[in-house]
Amino acid sequence: MTMAEPRPLTAEPAAPARPVPARPVFEIARLSKTYARNKLTALTDVNLTLHKGEFVSVVGSSGCGKSTLLKIMSGLMPPTTGRVVLKGKPVTGPRDDIGMMFQQATLLPWKTTAENIVLPIGIRQGRAAARAAIPRAMDLLRLVGLGDFAHVYPGELSGGMAQRASICRMLISDPAVLLLDEPFSALDELTRDFMNMELQRICAERQSTAFLVTHSLAEAVILSDRILVMKPRPGRIVEEIVIDLPRPRTLDMINTPRFGEIVGHIRDLLGKEAHE
Repeated sequence: MTMAEPRPLTAEPAAPARPVPARPVFEIARLSKTYARNKLTALTDVNLTLHKGEFVSVVGSSGCGKSTLLKIMSGLMPPTTGRVVLKGKPVTGPRDDIGMMFQQATLLPWKTTAENIVLPIGIRQGRAAARAAIPRAMDLLRLVGLGDFAHVYPGELSGGMAQRASICRMLISDPAVLLLDEPFSALDELTRDFMNMELQRICAERQSTAFLVTHSLAEAVILSDRILVMKPRPGRIVEEIVIDLPRPRTLDMINTPRFGEIVGHIRDLLGKEAHE
């Protein structure tokens, strides 16, 4: 695996990125995945480490193994070989300390917003534990600006509001890592931009460790401390790019030369891969 920062793009010094503590939260070593039925190797020799408070994204063409990697990290799929460790313990299945968020909010329409948020606790620990978690759900709803919508039903929420409720549901168990599978891809552009800024704020306030799968290069750059670029056939990480933009990030940065240079570098890399 080639590990390199973007080529020198301008002589203008960039502001330092957010400091990343040395303590590892999530570790993957020499991971591979081959599907037994068709002998297709989806991933090979994947190595990565996530640190406390770090936001890392992975980008790549369709079929490069991004979703497979996320499923293995979440415990939903076993690797063929390799090691997956969260907080010193192997990941062998879904865990309370792994938070996940998907493209669709998937809120149950017959439950209120607050009831949807505590649903994972109810499934794992029972109704009494879910009821006891309602005050924490209320705190999370206030965190995302939905304090007045705890007792309404999903049909009364906009797409962006439903995804904010999904953020609360992801955070209700105080997970050690957040795994995000293109959570805002179904939203319109303005709402998506707003949600990305909200996600950045929430992760910063909580010092969350996050891993995002996305097709949007701009989204990856605006949110991430590091971006992993994957190549298909078989899926593997071919480059790691440190994002040296200052925090907190703002949408105005999208129009800056440095932002465009980073996006252009990733696009060039993906374009070269498409012709290999």
